[in-house]
This record gives sequence, structure tokens and C-alpha cells, in this order.
Amino acid sequence: MGRYQTGHGPARSAPAALRLLFVLGVLLSGPLAARAASVMVIDVQNAISPPVAAYITENIDAAVEGNYAAIVIRMDTPGGLDTAMREIIIKEMNAPIPVVVYVAPKGARAASAGAIIALASDIAAMAPGTNIGAAHPVSIGRPTGEKKEDKADDTMMEKVTNDAVAYARSIARERGRNEEWAEEAVRQSISTPAHEAREKGVVNHVADSLEELLEKIHGTEVHKNSSTFVLDTKDATIVERPMGLRYRLLATISNPNVAYILMLIGLAGIYFELSSPGAILPGVIGGISLILAFFAFQTLPVNYAGVALIILATILFIAEIKVPSFGLLTVGGVISMILGSLLLFRSPELYAQVSLGVILPVTLLFAAFFVLCVYLVIKAHRLRPRTGAQGLVGEKAQVYRWNADGTGQVFCHGEYWNARGPRGLAAGASVAVERVEGMEMQVKYLPEETPPDSEA
Repeated sequence: MGRYQTGHGPARSAPAALRLLFVLGVLLSGPLAARAASVMVIDVQNAISPPVAAYITENIDAAVEGNYAAIVIRMDTPGGLDTAMREIIIKEMNAPIPVVVYVAPKGARAASAGAIIALASDIAAMAPGTNIGAAHPVSIGRPTGEKKEDKADDTMMEKVTNDAVAYARSIARERGRNEEWAEEAVRQSISTPAHEAREKGVVNHVADSLEELLEKIHGTEVHKNSSTFVLDTKDATIVERPMGLRYRLLATISNPNVAYILMLIGLAGIYFELSSPGAILPGVIGGISLILAFFAFQTLPVNYAGVALIILATILFIAEIKVPSFGLLTVGGVISMILGSLLLFRSPELYAQVSLGVILPVTLLFAAFFVLCVYLVIKAHRLRPRTGAQGLVGEKAQVYRWNADGTGQVFCHGEYWNARGPRGLAAGASVAVERVEGMEMQVKYLPEETPPDSEA
């Protein structure tokens, strides 16, 4: 009992130490609690393709590892491939972090695959002047404008549409969004502006800027994968993660216009390497260009009839060099090139087609290049030979020794030749080489000189 009566005993020192530790803990935890949360922001301004999907999924993983409060996907896309879209959706719906899709800036859109990605987000937002929708699946096996006469194709397209409808509705139901709108966006390709989309329950917010969006979603509870997140984004630090060089390069290569140009460069480079072995540079550039073009073709709806027509056009251009056709082969090559370019990618979606603004200049440039080659070949054929026996014809020679019977020796191009020509030539006289027969030259008077009156 004595120790409890003592004011300085160990019994009182222990609670005092605990109080001191508590105070220190509060003081130390103060700055940590005051530290603002961080939000990662990534930009998608391309068609949804495998490189874009890899960029998004990689950054979601980085946001999870970096303990970010949320990740914002700022989107402006015309749509893209179904496989890439599903890869993104699986990642954003299962990520242990809130995923926000923000259709921005003003004038942007989330069309086709982009609309479904926005539906799958934990929070969807749009900037004023943007639109979302037009998610009807497109058959990449039928060219634009082709009539639907094959019932088997119609049945398959119906299956694809029904699958897309079920997928969109299930995502909208999971995220508490308008299922009827999701179905209409797929079946009827409707597209909805920002404020109307918010009124219909398609998106959660309309915000003029990213800062306004972060303020609006501050304190929002996100229920996801048996977890609840309370967003702390009012004064969050914004961390931009732009697309790196690798993904930008792959996304650029996947552009149909770039893939088209790469294929033509590859074909031209391989041709010049085969026609001039040892040049090396054309073969290297052509090989790299073709490999990159084939990479792009894996992610694009390629029509191999278009590829065949472009190859045929290249063959016709080359044939014009070898076989004079008075331009007919070049005309055929131009027509084949234009038709092949138009048929190269079989999809009514504009993002998966080669632009006419690219087709016409490239075709004309390609044709002009081969026409120039034809001109240079013809010009080279018309030039007088400069080497060998034929190259000596017309050259000037000097008589070294000459006999009365019209034979002797002449000096030409640093060599002495046995020669035959007019009688009466004197040593030191200048003559012209008329022709070369074996090891003997036939010479004649120079054109500007008047031959003397003597027998030839």
C-alpha cells in the first residue's frame, strides 16, 4: 500500500509516460493527417487499341502501388477494338482504387468503346460540350456500303449486337447507371450531350475543369469489391502521367494512315534493295517499315484484297521501268493503288480507315517517283556509251605511224591501237574513231576537217 501513497513512485511514472507518448503521437501525426491526397491523371486521346489499353492498365497498377486517392482517365476517343476495350474495363472494375473517367476537354467525345469504358468507371464525368454514346458494334469483315445479303453474316452480327447489349447493361447495372440508355447506345447508336447524360443517369457529374471535378467528387463514397472508399480530393495534388514515348510510338503506328505509309515505304525499300544489291540502306528501311506495318495490321481490320492491289500497283510501276508501255502501266498502277488504298481497311468507322487526304497525295507521289525513274532510265539508254569498245566510238585519236596502204597505228585514251583508215594520213594528224573491230580501230577524218583528194 505504501507505494500507492507515494507521489513519486513507479506507479505514477507509468501513466505519465503513456500520456507523454500519446502527446508525441498526436504531434507527430498532425503533419501526416494534414498532408493532401494525390490523384493520378492520364490522358487518352487516341482510338482504343492494345497500346492504349497497356498504357491505362499499367498506370492503374502504378496508382495502386503509389497509394493514390484515385486515378482519373481524361478521355477523348472515337472508339476502338473490342478486345482492348474489355481489357481496360476488366482492369478498372477490379482495381482496388477508385477509377474516374472524365470526358474532356470541351468538344471531346467518348464514342463506341469509349462510352462503355465510361459506364464501367466508378465515377463518370463530362465537360460541357462533350458527348457520349454511339456504341453499336461494327463488323470489321464487311467494307463500307456493302449490302447485307448474306443471312449468315446477319445472324452473326445479331449475335455480336446482343452480346454487346448484355455486356453494356450488366456494366450499367453494376455501376448503378441507366441500363435502358446503355442498350439504346448499343442497338440504336444514340449519342447524348453532357448535361442530358447527367440527367439520364449516364454520368455522375458535369465539370468545366479537372479541379472542379475533384472538388465535386470530394467526400463521395465508392463501394467497390466489398470495400468502401471515401474520396479525399478537394485539395488533392494532381500528378499527370502522360503517355510515354514507347506507347506514343505504338499508338501512332496503329493509326491506319501511318500503317499505310509504312507499308508503301517498306515495299519501295525492298524493291530497291533487290534491284541494287549492296545498297543496304533501302533494305534496312524497307524491312523495318514492313515489320512496323505488320504490327499495325494486327490491331486493324485489314482487307488483304487491298494489300494485293497495292502490291500489284507496285509491280506495275516497276514494269513501266522495264517495259515501255507509253504510260499505260503507270495509269494502271495509279488506279490499282487508289482502289487498294480504299479497300485496305474494312470498317465503316472513320478511325479505322485511310484518309483520302493521305491516299491521293501518297499515290501521286509514288506514281511521280516511278515516272521519274522511267525518265531517267530512258535518258540513260540514249546516252552514248562511255566505257568499253563502244565508248571509244567518236573519240579523237592521233596518228602515230601511217602506211601508204591505209593502215598504221594511232594513240587513243593513253593506248596505241592498230588502225585502218584513209590513205595519205601523216604522223601527228588527228582523226576520229569510227568503230572498233576486235583489236583494230577504224578511223576517219575529223568532221570539221576536209579530207584531201585521195583514195580511201
